[in-house]
Amino acid sequence: MDVLLLLVFMMVVLPSLHVVESVRTPVLENFEYCAVNCRAYSASVTDFGGVGDGTTLNTQAFRKAIEHLSQYSSNGGSQLYVPPGRWLTGSLNLTSHFTLFIHKDAVILGSQDENEWPVIDPLPSYGRGRDTQGGRFSSLIFGTHLTDVIITGDNGTLDGQGDLWWKKFHNKQLQYTRPYLIEIMYSDNVQISNLTLVNSPSWNIHPVYCSNVIVQGITILAPVTSPNTDGINPDSCTNTRIEDCYIVSGDDCVAVKSGWDEYGISYGMPTKHLVIRRLTCISPTSAVIALGSEMSGGIEDVRAEDILAINSESGVRIKTAVGRGGYVRDIYVRRMTMKTMKWVFWMTGDYGSHADNNYDPNAIPVIENINYRDMVAENVTMAARLEGISGAPFTGICISNVTIELAKKAKKVPWTCTDVSGISSGVTPEPCELLPGQAEEKFGACSFPEDNLAIEDVKVQTCTYRRNL
Repeated sequence: MDVLLLLVFMMVVLPSLHVVESVRTPVLENFEYCAVNCRAYSASVTDFGGVGDGTTLNTQAFRKAIEHLSQYSSNGGSQLYVPPGRWLTGSLNLTSHFTLFIHKDAVILGSQDENEWPVIDPLPSYGRGRDTQGGRFSSLIFGTHLTDVIITGDNGTLDGQGDLWWKKFHNKQLQYTRPYLIEIMYSDNVQISNLTLVNSPSWNIHPVYCSNVIVQGITILAPVTSPNTDGINPDSCTNTRIEDCYIVSGDDCVAVKSGWDEYGISYGMPTKHLVIRRLTCISPTSAVIALGSEMSGGIEDVRAEDILAINSESGVRIKTAVGRGGYVRDIYVRRMTMKTMKWVFWMTGDYGSHADNNYDPNAIPVIENINYRDMVAENVTMAARLEGISGAPFTGICISNVTIELAKKAKKVPWTCTDVSGISSGVTPEPCELLPGQAEEKFGACSFPEDNLAIEDVKVQTCTYRRNL
């Protein structure tokens, strides 16, 4: 571990892995926090028999609390407070017009008993589970067909205790796909903020078939060798804002998705109007931002800026293949700083891993209008690996004002390009011939939208928790 990573570990990782020594901390009666919407009614999980000793199972206490608070969804909404302690629980299903607030000294622990995780159907845009055919375990924090749901805190923790699940995955002992830490489906107006997520069994945050989603101020920590512990995966979502997050992951830090092969094509719900900004990522074997590989419903209008990548495999990666169909278009990335990378840019047109053998071999994905600008990178093994699809090249690639400092043991050929086309301007080292250089005055050719998306204008307000139930 180099000096920079050691400092990051000491300053960020170690403090987040605190242990709550006492569960006798008084329950707060009043406090303030920031959220998009405030609530009229408040309660603590202790009001419903919750015990935060780390061993008592609290699944029923949480479920009773949420069921009771759901009666206020049309009358000012409600909030459930999780006070200091270690709260062992199985999967929880949230309700509308509801806030789950987790105190900074509270840890919600995922139960290690599979019976505490209901099995639910595969996603219709995937046709099967990611780990196995058939169903999947419900996430630790789950919700479907909701309006106005907030999961927040003052850096409280969700701990998925994923080691058991990772071992089952490696040993091929899973009957169903592993749970995620947070999954919200078919919902509108979702806020996930100011939390620490550790040791997820699989993906950490998965909004799917949602609109108007804010993910903000999240710390995600997983061993870099843990399988499929993606950070944040917006999936067939419209109007999403991801900002101010720190992610250490065993897979992609942000993976933008929209369904898998023929199932995603049939479902036809793209991910679009997505903002990603002020992200710090460490992922030695995966991408900082990945587009795909499940992108069969389409991905468009993604805007990423002010990203710091440390010791990661690639900065931006597009993953697709024949049989995926769909499209990735209108992608804009700027002001990215990368330190110790395998590739800065990576595009893959032959990414396998099909849902089944029924995919359409004539479903050819379209990749076009990809814009990268204003980036610096150091200690890089290879500047770019850009591999389109024969007969269906990736087009409209634009790279400008990018300086890449190669490592001492870098590849002799810094760029490899096949079946792609586009332009470059002010790029060091010089790109491949398929991205011919333009004059310096064309630095602005690789555009970045000047307008704001609607989700960028959504503001938070100061809310008050007053225990009144």
